[in-house]
Amino acid sequence: MSEWITGRNPVFEILRANRRRCKRLWVAQNAKQKGRLAEILQLARAHQVAIQLVSPSDLDGIDRQHQSVALATDGYPYVDLEAIIRRAEARDEPIFVLLLDLIQDPQNLGTLIRSAEAFGVHGIILPLARAAAVTPAVVNASSGATEMLHIAQHNLSQAIDRLKEADGWVIGLESSPQAQTPHQINLTGGIGLVIGSESQGLRRLVREKCDLLMQIPMQGHIDSLNAAVAGSIALFLVRQARG
Repeated sequence: MSEWITGRNPVFEILRANRRRCKRLWVAQNAKQKGRLAEILQLARAHQVAIQLVSPSDLDGIDRQHQSVALATDGYPYVDLEAIIRRAEARDEPIFVLLLDLIQDPQNLGTLIRSAEAFGVHGIILPLARAAAVTPAVVNASSGATEMLHIAQHNLSQAIDRLKEADGWVIGLESSPQAQTPHQINLTGGIGLVIGSESQGLRRLVREKCDLLMQIPMQGHIDSLNAAVAGSIALFLVRQARG
């Protein structure tokens, strides 16, 4: 399936990662070919991607926030769970995986992907259904971080069992009386961090599969954070504990 990716950073990251089959690159004919756009054109030529100068109105028909560039490419190249485990083994690091339990908002998913890449996650597990997938909107929201990460679509319950076999402790992020603070939990070993949906949090069966529950301590009047913010803070805390 072919799709259009717009925005200079997402297009650059797709070309730099070179994991997808890119078909053609549209560039606004009035755009100044310097900076990031010059880098995009250089990569496109190196990968023998057809380049076409088009009017800005042609790009507007794809996405009004195009930033003078659009790339026609194959859909996102998902991996399997074992590829994520092998990545941790190849780096000789305790496994660090983010599992997302029915995150549905593309902006939240993109933010979590961007945070996961920044904080050294080996991969992300998405459910097989009823959740946001890696679409062009998610690629844009992640600023292209999708292309740097291994992302799998897998049954979450089975994925949790496999991560435990790979010496990972599975920690669900939740604000509840049973949840411990980060200071009460050893975050230095193998970790599978589970983030629940924006509206319902962790599903019951997923929660029961977790070894521990963790909450983000807060001191203000707001009693909760959205999934992307809470998940990003939790990813940072794990990264900090791992040194």
